[in-house]
Amino acid sequence: MSERYGGYDAEDGVGEPTGEAADWYRQGVQLLEAGDPQGAAQLLTKVAQKTPDSAPVLEALARAHFDGGLYDQALESFAQLAHVSPDDDYAQFGWGLAAAKLGQMDVAVEHLSAAAAMRPEIRHYANALRAARSTLREQSGKRGLADG
Repeated sequence: MSERYGGYDAEDGVGEPTGEAADWYRQGVQLLEAGDPQGAAQLLTKVAQKTPDSAPVLEALARAHFDGGLYDQALESFAQLAHVSPDDDYAQFGWGLAAAKLGQMDVAVEHLSAAAAMRPEIRHYANALRAARSTLREQSGKRGLADG
């Protein structure tokens, strides 16, 4: 009898999900919504390998990485999403948030600015941008004091 976890068949020996890529995607999103970002990321990584230009897959994978605290991987996934879908404000927003989590405040401000410009009616974009700009100013001020 095979043991299943997140759509994986533990007896197949290769860790390949069962079913089609669309099934894997749905299972990955379900895992993400159920609070299992690590399981979701594992499954969605397989989907992204099969469909590397799928915006929905890349977004779900980026969210799974972010929610799982894998900010460097989230940044890469959101960046890939932004390249696949340049008009995607959420890709820019996620890219900026991941950069902020990594302490890359200049990158964060750049991408949060893009998201806020694309969708000025979304308040949390503007709020995140203000916070990133404030942190960047603080960091710049501390560097200036250390240099002087």
